[in-house]
Amino acid sequence: MAELHDLTALEQGELVRRREVSPVELARHYLERAHRIDDDPSTTVGAFVTLTDDLSLARAGQLETLERGADSPLYGVPTAIKDLNLTAGIRTTFGSQAFADFVPDVSDGVTLSLEAAGMVSLGKTATPEFGSPCYTEPEGRPPSVTPWDRSRMAGGSSGGAAAAVAAGLVPVAQGSDGGGSIRIPASCCGLFGLKPTRGRISGRPMYGDPVGLATAGSIARTVRDAAAMLDELAGRRVGDPSWAPPPLGTFLAACDREPGHLLIARFTDPVIADVPVDKACLDAVVDASRLLESLGHEVVDIAVPLPPEAVPVFETNWSVLTAMSLVPPEQEHLLRPLTRWLTERGRAVSGPDFGLAIGAMRRFAAGALTVLAPYDAVLTPTLAVPPMAVGAIRDDANPAGDFEAQKRFTPWTSAWNVTGMPAASLPLGWTEDGLPVGVMLAARPAEEELLLSLCAQVEAAAPWHERRPPGW
Repeated sequence: MAELHDLTALEQGELVRRREVSPVELARHYLERAHRIDDDPSTTVGAFVTLTDDLSLARAGQLETLERGADSPLYGVPTAIKDLNLTAGIRTTFGSQAFADFVPDVSDGVTLSLEAAGMVSLGKTATPEFGSPCYTEPEGRPPSVTPWDRSRMAGGSSGGAAAAVAAGLVPVAQGSDGGGSIRIPASCCGLFGLKPTRGRISGRPMYGDPVGLATAGSIARTVRDAAAMLDELAGRRVGDPSWAPPPLGTFLAACDREPGHLLIARFTDPVIADVPVDKACLDAVVDASRLLESLGHEVVDIAVPLPPEAVPVFETNWSVLTAMSLVPPEQEHLLRPLTRWLTERGRAVSGPDFGLAIGAMRRFAAGALTVLAPYDAVLTPTLAVPPMAVGAIRDDANPAGDFEAQKRFTPWTSAWNVTGMPAASLPLGWTEDGLPVGVMLAARPAEEELLLSLCAQVEAAAPWHERRPPGW
C-alpha cells in the first residue's frame, strides 16, 4: 500500500478535498520523516535549516476548520520555504552566519501566496550564502546532498528545497533562480524544476533584483505538481514595477493540452565557459531529441545564441547584486570568502558602469531572443557533468577559482536568466551508476503554458516520478 509521501502533491490535495486525509495528518507525516531522516547524520540530505513543528501543526489545524479546497488543488499540502524568502516570525538567515539570528516581521509575496493557497510550510530549506553559489554548503550546517548518492551535492542555490522533495520530506517546494538555482538542483536530485518567465512572480516587498535575473519557481517530482504551485505563486501585486501577462487559463490546465507540432532548437556547446561536456549529459540530450521527434516535433541544431562577450557583462551584474546584500560592517567578517570576493568585485563597479552593464546585458538578451524567435522551444543540457562530490567546487582559499568552477559546472542555465525566458530541467537521463542527469527546455518569454504542455507530454511518454532514491 502506498504511503502518503508516495503520492504526488496533487493527489494529496485531492485526498484533503475529499476529507480522506487531514492537513494535520499530512503535516505530522512529513515532520516525522524530516526529523527521522534529516536530523540523523547518517541519513541527512541537508534539506532544512529550520523546522517549525508547532507552527506548522497549528497552521494545519486551522485549515481543518475552514472550507477546504475551494480554490487551490494544493490546499492542506505541506511544502517548505527557501531560507532566502522572508517569513514573518520565523528565523530567516539567507544562508549566512551574518544573519544567524534574524527574524523578519513581514513575509514576502512568495510566502504570502503559498499561505493564501492553504499550503502548510514545515520550515526553511537550506541555501548557500545569499543564494550565490551553485552548491549548497552553508556554514555550520550539513551540506545539501542528492539522495541518489549522499556523497554528492544537491546543487544550489535551492539545494535544500530539491533535497527535501527528492527525499520525500515535502511533496513540492518553492525555490528561486537567478542563474540556474532551481534547475541545477533539480538536475542533481532527479526532479522537475521550473524557472518561470521574468515578471511572472512578484518580488514584493523587497524588489531586490533591479537587473531582472532572479525569480521564484517550483521544484517537484511531476510537471503537474510544479504547474499547480506556479498557479499559486504567479500574479502581480500592487506596486510591482513590471509583470508578465496573465495566462489564458491555469498552468495546471496547460499540462493537459497537447502542444501540437513544435519547432525545437538545440545546442550543446557551453555558453559561459569553454569546458568539455560529460558523455552522460550529451547522451541525455540525444535521447531527449529522439523522444521529442517521436512525439511529432522537429529538432534542429543552432549556434549558441549568446556571444562570449555577454559573459563578463553577466559577471559584473552578478557581482553588484551580491554586493547589494547589505551586511552590518561589524558582521562582514562572518561572510564566506566567495561572498567577500564577489562583494569587493561588485563594490569596485561604478554606478555608470553598472548602468552600462545592465544595458549591455539587455542588448545581448534582445539579440538572443531575436535569434530564438522562430523556435517554439530550446533544448540544451542542464549541467556539464552529473552531480559532483560535496566540496568539489567550493574553494575558500581561492574564491576566484571557485567561481570559475561554478561556471564550468553550469555553462547553460544562466542564459535563460539573461533573456528572461521560462526554462525547466527534466530528469530524463541517468548515468550507469544511477545518478540523475537533467536536460533543459526553454520557451519564449511568457509562454509557460506551452512549455508546461510540452514538458507534460514528455513526462507522459517517459515517466520518471516513480523512481525512488535509496532510503525513500
